[in-house]
Amino acid sequence: MCGDVVSRVIVWGDNALAQRLVAELMDRYAVQVTVIVASAAEGQAPDIGALRPASGDPALRPTMLVAPRLTPEVFHRAGLEQAVALALIAQDDVANVDGALIAREVSPTVRIVVRMFHQALAEGVATMLGDCDTLSGSEIAAPAFVAAVLGDDRPAYIRIPGGSLTAVNRAGNDLRQDRVVCGLATTDGSGEPETLPEDDDAADLVLTHAASAPPRRPARRRRPSLPLVRLLWGRRQRRALLALSVPLALGALALAATGRIGSWQAAYLAILTAVGGGDPSPKAPVVQQIAEVFLVISGAAIVPILTAIIVEAIVNMKLAASTGGLTRPVSGHVIVAGLGNVGTRVLRELHDLGLTVVAIDRSPDARGVPVARALGVPVIIGSANSPETLRAASVETCQTLVVLSTDDVSNLEAALLARSIHDKHRQPAGSRPDPRESPGPCPKLRVLLRLFDEDFAARAERAFDIDFSRSVSYLSAPAFAATMMGRDVLGTIPIGRRVLLVAELPVGAGAQLDGLPCAEVNRSHKTRLIAVRGRYGQTLWNWPPRRALVRTERVLVVATRAGLVDLLARTAATLDPPPRDALRRPLLDFTTARIDDAG
Repeated sequence: MCGDVVSRVIVWGDNALAQRLVAELMDRYAVQVTVIVASAAEGQAPDIGALRPASGDPALRPTMLVAPRLTPEVFHRAGLEQAVALALIAQDDVANVDGALIAREVSPTVRIVVRMFHQALAEGVATMLGDCDTLSGSEIAAPAFVAAVLGDDRPAYIRIPGGSLTAVNRAGNDLRQDRVVCGLATTDGSGEPETLPEDDDAADLVLTHAASAPPRRPARRRRPSLPLVRLLWGRRQRRALLALSVPLALGALALAATGRIGSWQAAYLAILTAVGGGDPSPKAPVVQQIAEVFLVISGAAIVPILTAIIVEAIVNMKLAASTGGLTRPVSGHVIVAGLGNVGTRVLRELHDLGLTVVAIDRSPDARGVPVARALGVPVIIGSANSPETLRAASVETCQTLVVLSTDDVSNLEAALLARSIHDKHRQPAGSRPDPRESPGPCPKLRVLLRLFDEDFAARAERAFDIDFSRSVSYLSAPAFAATMMGRDVLGTIPIGRRVLLVAELPVGAGAQLDGLPCAEVNRSHKTRLIAVRGRYGQTLWNWPPRRALVRTERVLVVATRAGLVDLLARTAATLDPPPRDALRRPLLDFTTARIDDAG
């Protein structure tokens, strides 16, 4: 695919991922892209049609094909028989599977990449169709948000055949040198990190062999549930009880003013008279008679109001319990707003790590609502842009807010509103913060946002002090593009606003790297060879630099997007490869170096 002939691929979808993917295919892989959309005026279709290749080559401009639904005729018009790959990336799993089945009937050989959320369904589809890969954009992007919630010192795990790799900071971690695979990035705090430095020892973030499965934090010990007390003392209940206490207090003061009884007796008579009525006292002083009349009239309202308060509290408690709402006081928790594909993945991973999570979504039918309820995570149904919804999720005492809806403006609005409510709780009105004092038990709210526009995200972070913002499509599009090109992407590592890809590529017959030393794979700041797989699946981690690559082997690399494109060209097979004997023989036999079958 990296030869002289420009290849053609087909993308079906008009969402944000489709826009990123088309741009990635044009600019990184220089392939012609035909985009099938349901309408040229809806979704991201206008923006996709306006894309222009960075090279300026007009032949690489995307071709738009409007079709309300996928049919064999639509695929024929798109040229599926001549295409090398098809990506089906709508957000509907069923529609994607249906499109894949139709495509396989039209072209038995085209490579198919399907966006899927449900893992069990994805495995079955990939096995059934053949030359088909299933990827989940949310599965690729969610670890970046989870790592941001946990802190930069938390490792990111990448599962590979036979084991796991982990990207972890050197600082605060006692790393064994024999487990370090390579350096990933050098950071000095002055700007964007330097990726894949030549000197591994200078790297702050390194790739290592994972000693075990990803650790889980122990679940926090939850405080006893006090649903009735909390609901009784809600804002409405407090106001009602305050309104009732005023006439009782006035009546008690009036009785005490007669001078015939003490304060306790006055309060006692006031409460009993208001609740149960009283006997007339014709010979009592006028002040006492007026007080008794006032209390009797007030008492007529007290009983039904108190009954309504208690009934409302019980109903609210049962309703919250049945719908999975928050029924107990929480603090130091994480709020996840937006339970779509990404929000569901993030919520599940945070829960698995033992963190206290409260979820918000405006729709009770959102994908993640039943998942949250099954996990026992409280769910607040409402808009994250509403102060009432945020307060219902205890935003005043939460530690981190993660907003993951698909609307950039709505996400930013929710973040600013939540921070305002949280800050008012931390710093009461009229008081001035003392810089010498510690923040106390309620530290500053950390805000993590999902934003599509990277430039807007960078400006928003600076202007509004947003702790972290990422685009799901930006994180996942490189993996989809590389998979369409026939490369096995094992994982992604977000570093700042860049993405490193962990991928496995075969060394094609007659490729540029066929017969060259292993060290030739490396390119400074672009590509780093981390392992070589033999023809029988052996994994060589400690490869000698002068050992030659053989065309039957596969290279496991970590690379930038540009580095992976360059490596695709250098590992691509030629049409007329020379005999293997004509190539330089390996300078060191595969079996003489350490082989780690377990990865």
